Amino acid sequence: MSPQPVLKASDISPELKDAIFEISSKAVDSFSLEREIAGVVKKELDVKHGNTWHVVVGKSFGSYVTHEKGHFMYFYIGPLAFIVFKTA
Repeated sequence: MSPQPVLKASDISPELKDAIFEISSKAVDSFSLEREIAGVVKKELDVKHGNTWHVVVGKSFGSYVTHEKGHFMYFYIGPLAFIVFKTA
């Protein structure tokens, strides 16, 4: 079982935040490669919450992204950082 997600920054609705936490936690429990975790999260978000989601997962990265208003999250699950955002 993965650790509880720790939210660092967000402009997302509480319902969508909870859905992303659930999807991400399941992916961390099921896969070990960061690339696989990101792919599973992205695919599930695209299906359940419309296109076009982007997911970055890793222990060390930098980013500067433009996103659709109300569709950005930055959080940790254990040592893994996640950036999840949607673009138009």
